[in-house]
Amino acid sequence: MATQNTTPNMPTTDEFRTRLKRHGLKATRQRLEVHEAMRTLGHASADMVSEEIGRRGNVKVTVASVYNILSQLADLRIYNRRLSGNNKMYFDVNNFRHIHLYDRENHHYRDVFDEELMDLVQTHLKRRKFRGFTVEDIDIQLIARPTRKSKNA
Repeated sequence: MATQNTTPNMPTTDEFRTRLKRHGLKATRQRLEVHEAMRTLGHASADMVSEEIGRRGNVKVTVASVYNILSQLADLRIYNRRLSGNNKMYFDVNNFRHIHLYDRENHHYRDVFDEELMDLVQTHLKRRKFRGFTVEDIDIQLIARPTRKSKNA
């Protein structure tokens, strides 16, 4: 699968502040710490974000608070949700159009940027009608397992 040469950038702290303001939310220390942890992790569960915040040591936030912040950001479409194969909720800091490669053995996500494939799917679906539904978005997830070579790497 071809990947595009330019990878879109995840939202900076300033862009994140602007998005919060647009939704009438304050840029609290907790929200900013969650965002900085997500910028480091990319795709993460509330547990993973909480651990990353703990490693930084700047502020204390409970896992429940982290989950609530992540859920609120996903509800506002600032972040996206991803439900893993082991039924754990992961969040994605990148809400721009892209494909996910999901490692079903290690429960990790990787972003794949293939505009050609996304355009083909979108063009195909524009011609389709789904009675009683309006397609709002396209979410492509490729489910894979590591090859022996990548397991050892």
